[in-house]
Amino acid sequence: MAAAPIPPAPISPSPETAPLSEGARILNTFIAPSKTFTDLRRSSSWWAPWLLISVFSLIFVHAMQRQIGFEQITKNAIAQSGKAEQLEKLPPDQRARQMQISTTVTRYVSWATPVVILIVYVIIAAVLLGTFKFGASANVSFKTSLAIVIYSGLPGIIGAILGTASLFAGVDPEGFNPKNPVATNPAYFMDPAQNRFIYSMASALDVFVIWSIVLMGIGFACNSKVKRSTAIVIVAAWYVLYKLVGGALTSL
Repeated sequence: MAAAPIPPAPISPSPETAPLSEGARILNTFIAPSKTFTDLRRSSSWWAPWLLISVFSLIFVHAMQRQIGFEQITKNAIAQSGKAEQLEKLPPDQRARQMQISTTVTRYVSWATPVVILIVYVIIAAVLLGTFKFGASANVSFKTSLAIVIYSGLPGIIGAILGTASLFAGVDPEGFNPKNPVATNPAYFMDPAQNRFIYSMASALDVFVIWSIVLMGIGFACNSKVKRSTAIVIVAAWYVLYKLVGGALTSL
């Protein structure tokens, strides 16, 4: 009598990936970004990284106010923009009033950095969403796109920490540039008043900006069928176009 066939052992389903906490998402953005961006499929919440970026940005603003002062920062911005000669031609009372207004604007804009950052992120997310949806047939929601952009901005907190440390370590107040406070790109070693277009393009080669571009590409690739390399190229192309246009406008 033939033995009864032994049924095959049932295949146990693979366990689902455990959801990540906000802290784990933030940490994995630096060490395992695919985990963070894949988890956005479950929840595209972006408040935690934005709050963290905002806190470190405000710490940097406080350091600027304490170590440099907004009046000196405004003077530096005018000198670096090449408008110092125009200001010097004004009568003393008009020059003083212009400096007062510019310093006030600098102060309020600096302390409103978290809001400014969020507005910039929303614009970037909208542009990339349209590009990936219509140019690469990616099915990504706006909230997910915004979350990808904000999480990708987390490397900027390292730049804020380095900038704050350099301020308290001691920098030349007259040479300080809040837009480029540490040597993370070639433009740091250049005079922006000499050739503003070249300066703008050199500033594009920033370590933390390139890091963020790569993260954005990974983020969109993890949430769509777009290849990672293609996604990174799309994000980088938009950034290069932005720098080209911006550099051209500043050189006028």
